[in-house]
Amino acid sequence: MMRSRWWSFGFRSTVMLYFVLLIVLPIAGIYIQSFSDGWGPFWESIADPLAWKAVLLTIRLAVISTLINVLLGTMIGWVLIRYRFPGRRLLNSFVDLPFALPTAVGGLMILLLLGPRSWVGAAAAKLGYDIVYHSPAIVIAMVFVTFPFVIRAVQPLLEEMEPSEEEAAYTMGASKQLTFFKVILPTMLPGIVSGAMLAFSRALAEFGAVVLVAGNIPGKTLIASVYIFGEIESDDPQGAAAVSVLLLTLSFLILWGINIVQTRRQS
Repeated sequence: MMRSRWWSFGFRSTVMLYFVLLIVLPIAGIYIQSFSDGWGPFWESIADPLAWKAVLLTIRLAVISTLINVLLGTMIGWVLIRYRFPGRRLLNSFVDLPFALPTAVGGLMILLLLGPRSWVGAAAAKLGYDIVYHSPAIVIAMVFVTFPFVIRAVQPLLEEMEPSEEEAAYTMGASKQLTFFKVILPTMLPGIVSGAMLAFSRALAEFGAVVLVAGNIPGKTLIASVYIFGEIESDDPQGAAAVSVLLLTLSFLILWGINIVQTRRQS
């Protein structure tokens, strides 16, 4: 009994120490650094026009990429669960590819496929549209790195859904469209919401894929993560920490919202 208790205590202590050293202390350090000189310098760093524009641009583009992921992710999750076709398993394994690839590789792929030297980029340029080094490239990079979240959140809910619920709706005379919106969509909705929140939070923090394709023009294509990197390069840790606090706080609120959605789903 004593050995079991000591082993349990040591295991829990090790886990808590690991959690504190790798998560709590770095986050606390950012908050301490941002307010180290007081509220005035922190507010000056946040009120800087470039910082404010970078944060607003990041939120706007992250919202756009999240909406795209909600639409595409829901449809792809539905197809992978409800249909059987050649290559389905291979396609299902490709969904997790953005998790396995370094984000810089994703940015390089976008640059090669949609850049000015590619046939897609050249055709878009002839039509008067620019992709790389503009906002569309940033949205594409965000969609790529956050692609799996909605799909993987929707799939388990579709797998757990009882076929009898749909059959009962059809028996009562409901059409396929009405059955989808009244029976199937409410089942998928918690997964869609939680996946969208995770995708939005991840898009806010993306750096590796975006920095290669954004152009990083202040006020136009400079997003928050690249702005933070630039502040560090300019030897301004106060400004970098202040913007980081904004993104961290927003991410905490999103995670809190995800926890509420999952708690309601389980209850």
